[in-house]
Amino acid sequence: MVSSTLKTTKSEEIFAAAQKLMPGGVSSPVRAFKSVGGQPIVFDKVKGAYIWDVDGNQYIDYVGTWGPAICGHAHPEVISALRDSLENGTSFGAPSALENVLAEMVIDAVPSIEMVRFVNSGTEACMAVSRLMRAFTGRDKIIKFEGCYHGHADMFLVKAGSGVATLGLPDSPGVPKSVTSNTLNAPYNDLEAVKALFAANPGEIAGVILEPVVGNAGFIAPDAGFLEGLREITKEHKALLVFDEVMTGFRIAYGGAQQKFGVIPDLTTLGKIIGGGLPVGAYGGRKDIMAMVAPSGPMYQAGTLSGNPLAMTAGIKTLELLQKPGTYEQLDKMTKKLSEGLLKIAKEAGVAACGGQISAMFGLFFTAGPVHNYEDAKKSDLGKFSRFHRGMLERGIYLAPSQFEAGFTSVAHSDEDIERTLAAAREVMASW
Repeated sequence: MVSSTLKTTKSEEIFAAAQKLMPGGVSSPVRAFKSVGGQPIVFDKVKGAYIWDVDGNQYIDYVGTWGPAICGHAHPEVISALRDSLENGTSFGAPSALENVLAEMVIDAVPSIEMVRFVNSGTEACMAVSRLMRAFTGRDKIIKFEGCYHGHADMFLVKAGSGVATLGLPDSPGVPKSVTSNTLNAPYNDLEAVKALFAANPGEIAGVILEPVVGNAGFIAPDAGFLEGLREITKEHKALLVFDEVMTGFRIAYGGAQQKFGVIPDLTTLGKIIGGGLPVGAYGGRKDIMAMVAPSGPMYQAGTLSGNPLAMTAGIKTLELLQKPGTYEQLDKMTKKLSEGLLKIAKEAGVAACGGQISAMFGLFFTAGPVHNYEDAKKSDLGKFSRFHRGMLERGIYLAPSQFEAGFTSVAHSDEDIERTLAAAREVMASW
């Protein structure tokens, strides 16, 4: 067990220098530990279920580079495939056979996808799909849900989740009202609110986009009938339904949330896992809709590094590994043990908490709950979460430095890792 007092001298030195070079010292806001206090640890290397920082501390990792490391960090088969691919070059800027291979794997796996376009991030995928929704329907307005995060594009930075929620920021400066005026918001799990928006904006709404299982406001599962209801409402109004499966795709089931829940959207965005740890994103759906995308159709979207051969290689190998029999059963069993264990420990300690899991995705809120939407999530005790995060960090457990982020497990996590994590949680909560 790691000492309760971490050695962080080198991390502190590196982060101090970084703050003079980059805004807040980071390349993405949630990394800064601003919402949990203290300074971030600076990573040195990752392997399997573990992280080592520059001071030599080792941690069990439940962030998994924010989702992609479902097979574990630096999986030897992924690394081997990347070494071979490197010999052929790092970027083509032209078609490659690898794109076909990964595209076929994605199309075979995800029920809604008949054609796919690769991009470089989840943000890019969501930007493109929002443009495609409007182009296909000829309508300008889009419904999103409070606390859901679809990247940092202007139109989505309205009551957003992830780092926006973590830092308690209002809608971002620099985003024109003329852009956000076409973004309508509803509470997650509230079908009546969606119906009201369609009634108030007849013939103007291009579609609805959502995280089918929210991970960017903490882990929030859909209520029974919610996804089915959205499918019915959008069909009734001839609008499109888009599942942002950047986080849930290939994580809560091989075919994503749409396979898990049996609700098929018109379009889907993907990322994280399909790049095997390298930058990647994708969007896809029905052929008649995807035919609008240039050069087949008039809706323009492009990217020099899209379909990058290294990202395609890592994605192909990762999806191959996930197809091994028993993978998702193992992930679900292990994550359920972790989630139920944390809730049991909290109850025994007299700590108000709620949470849950689906396959390799989980969450814990420090509120009695239940949590059905972002407003419920905001009732969580952020002071307790900060103390919990620090206590776990000191005991060698690395969790997302935000109450408003889901946690992730991988096939590399062992029963011993789960037991160590629960033992650390018991120590932390008992100290309160």
